[in-house]
Amino acid sequence: MAFLSFSGVGITAMSAAIPHKVINNYEYTDFFSKEEVKQVVDKVGIFERRFANVDTCSSDLCFAAAEQLFKDNNVDRSEIDLLIFISQTPDYRMPATSILLQDRLGLEKTCIAFDINLGCAAFAYGLTVAYSMMQSGGIRKALILDGETRSKVYSPKDRRTAFLFGDGGIAALIEKDEKFGNSFFSIHSDGSLGDLIKIEGGGYRHPSSSETIKEKVVDEYGNIRSDEQGSMNGSDVFSFVLANIPKDIKRTFEQSCVEKDNIDFFVFHQANDFMNKYIIKKLKLPNEKVPSTIAKYGNTSSVSVPLTIVSELGDKMHGTKTLLLSAFGVGMSWSTAIVSFVDCQISNIVEV
Repeated sequence: MAFLSFSGVGITAMSAAIPHKVINNYEYTDFFSKEEVKQVVDKVGIFERRFANVDTCSSDLCFAAAEQLFKDNNVDRSEIDLLIFISQTPDYRMPATSILLQDRLGLEKTCIAFDINLGCAAFAYGLTVAYSMMQSGGIRKALILDGETRSKVYSPKDRRTAFLFGDGGIAALIEKDEKFGNSFFSIHSDGSLGDLIKIEGGGYRHPSSSETIKEKVVDEYGNIRSDEQGSMNGSDVFSFVLANIPKDIKRTFEQSCVEKDNIDFFVFHQANDFMNKYIIKKLKLPNEKVPSTIAKYGNTSSVSVPLTIVSELGDKMHGTKTLLLSAFGVGMSWSTAIVSFVDCQISNIVEV
């Protein structure tokens, strides 16, 4: 089991950016009856989402979030020595989007910059990388940018995914300070489940062609998508969550010796309201300690955990707070983190 612990590193500021375009999920698509739409939307608990314009990329959302963070916290850009960009919807296949953001944000050429291509569990993965590099010395401040425009990769004609995904971007400033105390991370991956959430075409295994972009009926229910649009086996993902996520959270408490009652907030991946309610009930958590954004933003993949912190906890992060972060997704990969926050500065959300 990959269990990591860090001391004296933490998040000092966070910001977020969302598209200004609001999608009413009940009115999103004409490909299904109103009764079918209502049934799906009511079950998953996603009533609104934000969709980026055709010319807005994940990097644009992250850029806006970073600029707001820099402004609100008087950040000296020359002190940012590490930039990590997390996304599965980058600007290009190459170069890495992080390199472009280093220049666009006016960071020094001595800044380390690289991408992490991982799905919904990736924010905690990114934190472990940043925390590890910060503790090794030589890095003054690190910036994590996490952005997704998942609305662009799912078919509005596929009932299983059409009503789930939205877009957003966040920025998080990481610094060294003994005040942060200890943080703990439990990280997992299982590639044998890689087919549960997947885009089959458009990569180097199955390159883009006239066939990969052609829409086709993909199942007995009449769902339609191309090979370059995302597919998801929802029932198997749900089974995976039930079998693994509560167990990993309990194991993280045991490994860290942190008591559940000492957690100020539990921030879960915003994938499905029904699943999150199951986890809350299974772990006997107080609802007031579990913030939620799924109703208004939907599933924003790896952005959902930090976006929920910025959106729902902005005025509640004064003083010392301990948060449990839990996410799972494409891969499959999953992560649980117990993270120490001290006077984290949360900016108002920016609309792009």
